[in-house]
Amino acid sequence: MSIEEKKQRIQSKHSKISIQRQCELIGLPRSSYYRESRGEQETPENLELMKLIDIEYTDHPFYGTRQMRNIMRRKGYKINRKRVQRLMRKMGIQSIAPKPNTSKAHPQNKVYPYLLRTFDVTRSNQVWSTDITYIPLSGGFVYLTAVMDWHSRYVLSWELSITMDKEFCISSLEMALRCHGTPYIFNTDQGSQYTSHEFTKVLKYKDIKISMDGKGRCMDNIFIERLWRSVKYEEIYVNEFQSVEQLRKSLKKYFNFYNHERPHQSFNGQTPAEIYYGKNQLRLVG
Repeated sequence: MSIEEKKQRIQSKHSKISIQRQCELIGLPRSSYYRESRGEQETPENLELMKLIDIEYTDHPFYGTRQMRNIMRRKGYKINRKRVQRLMRKMGIQSIAPKPNTSKAHPQNKVYPYLLRTFDVTRSNQVWSTDITYIPLSGGFVYLTAVMDWHSRYVLSWELSITMDKEFCISSLEMALRCHGTPYIFNTDQGSQYTSHEFTKVLKYKDIKISMDGKGRCMDNIFIERLWRSVKYEEIYVNEFQSVEQLRKSLKKYFNFYNHERPHQSFNGQTPAEIYYGKNQLRLVG
């Protein structure tokens, strides 16, 4: 049975069996259920606006909705702030500039303190982090999540999804744990995907300490923010992807290049893989 045939058998509104359990029963990877041939749809003008907003935000993450509206107007778009707010919300981005009484976490989800302010990261698998970013497609868009090792900047796992939900974040986390062992600390932002019981349960089961960025402080997770900038300027913005599958193949190639071939300035020209595994061990795992 093909993946598409298995996906058609999933009953999203089943009263007794969860989507996760249905996937397990028919042998369908949970992340595959949330993948589509194309991303979410918007009007052509809104898609163009979202792409431009993404480029501006990648360069200037401190821009709020007023400034972003002004930038888009200077580019010739007749757009009001309300529309910018909706598009930025759909993209999952907001200004990093600190504001009083910013959005609060869901009262049922625990928010954990940030543990890395004075923490000295000296080895691989000591601290991992994760995040989500918006990726434009031709005629749609998707979301990308990745898990990164802080010490080496090595990308441990990544996933794509048409929705910004917890399922593909959990899938990426579980893949990193299966393939690379267990970190001492795992850092996220305060998004509902990461504060959810389902996500934190995976970390608690492995006795991993949970750390969360301060609200509106993307600099607390600076290394993965730099990864997004590299991915977008070196792979996303220079290409036009027609489908999720085409994007997935391109990202697989890029992350292999990023991990194993791309010299990292912070490591005097060494690659993340050389730092993560150590030069003496790299031949054994390559």
